[in-house]
Amino acid sequence: MFKTIFSKLVAIFSIILIIAFTIAGTTLSLILDRNLTDQKANALEAGCDSINQVFTKYLEFKGNIMGEVYLNYSLEAYYYAYANSMVWIVDKSGHIIKSSPDMDLVFQRYEDSTGLIKLPEARQYAKVMSGPGVVREVGDFYGFFKDAVFKKNKNVSWLTVEKSFTGYKDKKGNDTLVAVYMHIPVPEVQKARIAIFSYFLISVGVAVFISVILIYIFSLRFTRPLKQIKNAAKIISGGEFGKRLDIRSNDEIGELAKTFNNMAAALQNLEEMRRGFIANVSHELRTPMTSIRGFIQGILDGTIPEEKQSYYLTVVSDETNRLNRLVNNLLDLAKMEAGEVKMSFKPFDINELVRRSVIKFETLLLEKSIMVEADFEEEIMGVNADIDAIDRVIYNLLHNAIKFTSEGGKITISVKSQKDRIQVSVADTGSGIESSELDMIWERFYKSDKSRSRDKTGTGLGLAIVKNIMNEHGQDIWVESEPGKGAIFTFTLARSDKLKEPVE
Repeated sequence: MFKTIFSKLVAIFSIILIIAFTIAGTTLSLILDRNLTDQKANALEAGCDSINQVFTKYLEFKGNIMGEVYLNYSLEAYYYAYANSMVWIVDKSGHIIKSSPDMDLVFQRYEDSTGLIKLPEARQYAKVMSGPGVVREVGDFYGFFKDAVFKKNKNVSWLTVEKSFTGYKDKKGNDTLVAVYMHIPVPEVQKARIAIFSYFLISVGVAVFISVILIYIFSLRFTRPLKQIKNAAKIISGGEFGKRLDIRSNDEIGELAKTFNNMAAALQNLEEMRRGFIANVSHELRTPMTSIRGFIQGILDGTIPEEKQSYYLTVVSDETNRLNRLVNNLLDLAKMEAGEVKMSFKPFDINELVRRSVIKFETLLLEKSIMVEADFEEEIMGVNADIDAIDRVIYNLLHNAIKFTSEGGKITISVKSQKDRIQVSVADTGSGIESSELDMIWERFYKSDKSRSRDKTGTGLGLAIVKNIMNEHGQDIWVESEPGKGAIFTFTLARSDKLKEPVE
């Protein structure tokens, strides 16, 4: 049923609304019940005071017909004024002196031997008569209101307020207490609560209706971008990497869309690189293999004269060596990118490693009459790195510098200290690199047209390997160049102040 985020959101928000309004309704009901009961009890207590004043005046006019009429009229008035509440005036012995209308049928059952009406249970008057004060009770008044005479109200609870007063004299002239009782059915008290609660339910209904509409709209707006992302992911998984999302929002979904577009762009670039890699590998392998096959076939079928066979066999040997370098470089690069090459870091003197690397190219340098200048900031400069890997970096950079520097040119190698790093630069006076190619030279098999025309032996993997080695070291490498002004390749290494090991 809830298989989509949209349906889950609607369900969750709806449940939250129901729980919230249920808690609010329950709390409101309890608060109203208590507060309204207290308010009604306070009102009845005030009524008791008023009736006491009326009864006091009645006693002053006792024996006067007007006093009797006044008291009866007042009790009836309070009966209607306090929501049909019952009003009694009770003496200390539990006899009912006066009461509100419509109580005759009930009180007939409670006449004692003296002909006076007396409350049947001592508990109904003993507490309030123990001293001046107020007693509040909720219930059936110790079974009194269970009488069938009360009809529809006989099975409901009653709120009773009993308040005793002093200042009265009994028949013997002694001070005595008189209590005023006021009774009202609890449903009468709850009418206000029901009215308020009904308005609350109406408000809840309207709020829930509006909330459901807003939740529906919000959920649609929330899930629509997710559906777009899902559909775009399906398209990309099918191999169409050009799909992009147009979601503009400043929240997590917007960030997700940006990340998704970046991922799609990276996948597209990766796919282009994969295709380019396959094309380049195919080209790089096909060219020497075609040459090897052609020359060998020419020797076998006699097309190439015997006196030239030695020359062409040398060419075949060079092409075979080139194939071997290509395969080895491909394997090395694949291992580096897969994280299978483990670097062995140890301190050594980078200056000595640079000297050894220059010596390796002595023959090439002399053939092209290239001058090499070394600028070491200090005689010994320790670094912490993998010696063999860094030797390969310097070898590749020097080889490229020699390859693209014209005869009589100059190569400058500088090693400088930079805080906690050592910076190594290899600069040449060659033809330079176009600014549009600076970011692409680190890609596998990338060769500018210029380099293709001047280098027939390279594999196009040297700088890609160099870049991977520096990444494994967590260091930087960059190039600065302008056409006609040569190029400067610079990389950094972690400085080491420990005792340096000699480069073997």
